[in-house]
Amino acid sequence: MFLLFAGVAMAADHAAEITDAVAHAIEEAHGDHGEHAEASHGLPPHAPVLFEVGPFQVNSSMIAVWIVAVGVIVLVQLATREVKMVPEKLQNFVELMVEGLYDFFKDIVGDHMIKQTFWFFCTIFLFILATNWFGLIPGLGTIGWGHTDAHGHFHVSEPLLRGANADLNMTAAMAMLFFLMWIVWSLKAVGPGGMAGHIFAVKGHGGGFLGVFLVAVFIFIGFIEIISICVRPVALMFRLYGNVFAGENMLETIMHMGGPILGGILVLPFYALELLVGFVQALVFALLTSVFLSLMCEHHDEEHAH
Repeated sequence: MFLLFAGVAMAADHAAEITDAVAHAIEEAHGDHGEHAEASHGLPPHAPVLFEVGPFQVNSSMIAVWIVAVGVIVLVQLATREVKMVPEKLQNFVELMVEGLYDFFKDIVGDHMIKQTFWFFCTIFLFILATNWFGLIPGLGTIGWGHTDAHGHFHVSEPLLRGANADLNMTAAMAMLFFLMWIVWSLKAVGPGGMAGHIFAVKGHGGGFLGVFLVAVFIFIGFIEIISICVRPVALMFRLYGNVFAGENMLETIMHMGGPILGGILVLPFYALELLVGFVQALVFALLTSVFLSLMCEHHDEEHAH
């Protein structure tokens, strides 16, 4: 689990170079950065950089990631510190959660692949869920640095903490990490030949003109499948980022429009909805990654079982 968190943090730093242009384009789409930007209360698409350690930049999303990672690790350590045959409440909760996730992902990737991959799917689900809910803590974005407007109201422009999955760099890092692990697991399970055979499916079409025609068709479809495989991490990162970023913006907008009292009342049903969305998005990300792996390795698992 610790290695996965470290890998995601390292990948997030490299993903920043890829997603900076996208974030800049989003900022430009909001219009001018003068009076309009000052009047806007929405969540900025670019996480503010808090400090730099040489070439390594630390932003508010990374601080939130570290806090969540430490919290999850501490929770698991407390639950498994003294394992008992008759589990206590915390141990029982963690065991039920892990066993449920194990059975869930085993039904998708199969008995053989689950032994290699469960650590990733379980950790990525819990990590995304924890970061989504951590970003919804009331007052999280009000801690930081900012400025006072002409009406004497203080606006936080550089929050110390920010929802990690509302940062495109973070979701890109997780998607890229999965894509790397997908290649490794697929090569170990079916090998390069098995991957090529699965993508192009050129066997078993018979001879003659019709057989040659079908081979050409499936080779063409194989190239389309390669494009689809390359698009998968892009779809994963934008789906998670878009839902979390839009949800947090919606909550902030309702709070500012209604004021501290009325806004706090009006935002409650939307806040409950965002708690559900945070769970659903964590489940969708983990589910899609496991399905993508299963599509490549399902035949290997059937042969292994046979």
